[in-house]
Amino acid sequence: MEQRSHDSAEAEVRDLDAKIPPTPTPADLAGGRIRPAALVRWGFFAGVGLLLAYGAAQALLSVRNLLVLILVAMFLAVSLDPAVRWLTARGLPRGLAVALILVVLVAILTAFLVSVIPHLVSQFTTLVHTLPSYLAQLADRSRRYQDLNTRYHLSQRLEGVVGQLPGRLASGALGLTSRILGGLIAVLTVLVFTIYFLLDLPRLRRGVVRLFTVDRRARYGAMVDIMVDKVGTYMIGRLALGLLGGVVAGIALAVLRVPYALPLAILIGLLNVIPLLGHPVGSVIAVLVALLTVPLWPTTVVLIAVLLAYQQIENYLIGPRILGHSVEISSAAVLLATLLGAAILGVVGALMAIPIAAAVKVLLVQQIDQHEATAAAADRRPRWRRHRTDTAEQHPSTSDGPAPPAKR
Repeated sequence: MEQRSHDSAEAEVRDLDAKIPPTPTPADLAGGRIRPAALVRWGFFAGVGLLLAYGAAQALLSVRNLLVLILVAMFLAVSLDPAVRWLTARGLPRGLAVALILVVLVAILTAFLVSVIPHLVSQFTTLVHTLPSYLAQLADRSRRYQDLNTRYHLSQRLEGVVGQLPGRLASGALGLTSRILGGLIAVLTVLVFTIYFLLDLPRLRRGVVRLFTVDRRARYGAMVDIMVDKVGTYMIGRLALGLLGGVVAGIALAVLRVPYALPLAILIGLLNVIPLLGHPVGSVIAVLVALLTVPLWPTTVVLIAVLLAYQQIENYLIGPRILGHSVEISSAAVLLATLLGAAILGVVGALMAIPIAAAVKVLLVQQIDQHEATAAAADRRPRWRRHRTDTAEQHPSTSDGPAPPAKR
């Protein structure tokens, strides 16, 4: 009886196997080989994908200037957000706080242009008229310059280049006007996007957090908040250091009666925003101008001493106090980020590379802290037991238990 039931079950299984259709051979395979039609179809779709990728790359390249302006506007918005939040904490609405910050920035920019442009024009005119006398004095003081001037006619070439500048500027008035209009449009674009980003930055931060899964939003939201706060504080600190460095350099240049003191001080202040490299580069430019225009002793030597002393004071006293609550970046990371940013986007890239590096460091530190906290929570042994075990692993001879017998 049992044998018959077993045979009937096997027969039912065979019937079911016969009803199930066999696994079809892939349409692109024939006899274990790929069909030529499949190769053509795959090549067509691969070509379409490459064309789409190429079109997307060309579209990005065509709007790269606008994307750079938007990136600069976002960078400015993140940098100014701590000041806006400081005003909103005092009871001001966010819109009014943004308007107040922008009014202050526009006032500073207007005062800068009004104070710089007339001096630049007058000092450029003075440079054109007094360049021959400067070159003659340099030739009298430097035997090396006399040899180079005799061999390559440096004085005549420099005088010719400077003398042709007004004519070139006048002949290229149309191109200069178009460049000025393009610069104004770029400034207005950055200003408008900065206003929008500042007004909507809290909503944008929440939108970025919503891109993550629900179980990770709290963690990544805290990381985004810390990153924005640290980067904003860092940039405000760098701007403060740049302003202080420019003021000190301007006072030193004015007291020592170095020509072009105001443009040089502004240049040093702007370059001082770039850490590690900005102030030395600006100081070298100021020293070169002093070497060409004023006596070496004592004016140029005193200027070098003042700039070096301020650089050390800023590095060891002023900088740590101003940037104490922001993210710290090593010198190697600053140098690498600055060089990469300058190679990609020029001066704008050099300025923006440091905050990006700071944001990356904040993300890495948060990730490492999270992993360490997870590892510490997984090890539930008492602290004294963990210390005893770790000590035994590091020093096996001091662990509990009898010592192994010595070999004879």
